[in-house]
Amino acid sequence: MKVEIQPDVRDIAAQLGAGVPYALKALAGQLADDPGMGRPSGLPGVLTVTVDGNMFEDCPDLSVGYIREPDRIEIRFLRATPSTEPSTDAQEQEQEQEQEQGQGRDQPGDPATAAVTVREVAEAWRRITGWLKRNAPGSYAALRAGASPAAVAALEEDLGIQIPVELQVLWLLTAGDDGGDGWGCLPGNRALMPLDAVAAFYRLMMDAQAREDTLNADRSEDDRITVWKATWIPVVALGPADSTSGLYLDAASGYLGRWSRYNEGPGEVLDTLVTYLEETADMLDSPALATRDKPGLIGGALVWLSSIDPAQEGRWQPLTG
Repeated sequence: MKVEIQPDVRDIAAQLGAGVPYALKALAGQLADDPGMGRPSGLPGVLTVTVDGNMFEDCPDLSVGYIREPDRIEIRFLRATPSTEPSTDAQEQEQEQEQEQGQGRDQPGDPATAAVTVREVAEAWRRITGWLKRNAPGSYAALRAGASPAAVAALEEDLGIQIPVELQVLWLLTAGDDGGDGWGCLPGNRALMPLDAVAAFYRLMMDAQAREDTLNADRSEDDRITVWKATWIPVVALGPADSTSGLYLDAASGYLGRWSRYNEGPGEVLDTLVTYLEETADMLDSPALATRDKPGLIGGALVWLSSIDPAQEGRWQPLTG
């Protein structure tokens, strides 16, 4: 069985400790011999396995996520885990709880389709972060590490709705964008929202809708106002510190939509999260063919032309290619 380790995973390994790259290499050898050694993560086609850091010098305990295909394995996620060393009984109980959580959440009806979605999101995000690392290190450094499956499951419980698999995968890769010099790395200089901001904004908008529902009881059907739906999950904000507008993912339809607290129209956003990320990667790879927005650089940060501060236009360098 061929085992591949993504470049960004190798980078993370080098940052976590001098012994982590060796531990990762050793794990790859084990996976080649036993591809099914991991536990279900709750995402179709994605397994997780833990590494005991005490077995290696200068290595914390690790959680590793990988995608298993018939002829290969691809290691996608890597993070350090607390070294609390729970008892064997506690470990078994935790594993059972994680598996029950994964089985208890409604997964897409077609596992094969969901597995393709996992790969598409991971590949599109790999292209984006690879470009940022090579060309805009300030923006790359502003991306947060991926969330743990437990953190995503906790957010899902907090929201009370099923988080689509494509959004779960994205958050496992990167759990937010703090902004390179204040600019998010997505078109329009938007930023991927951290999970705590997602939860806070969702509650805020659901409270606003509850107030409208009270007023809607006395309104005619044509006059009733909907400011938020329970299936709308905020994903991308106008900026790292600006949630006055942004994009949500409708868990019911699978499409992105736009919100605005300025009472602007919703606009025409018919992208899925996959096509949105793929088009972003395409615009970075081939800026001359970009239509929705134009990527450029200010210092070491990626800055998109459509939302640039006029005072910064003189410093903006368009990309060619």
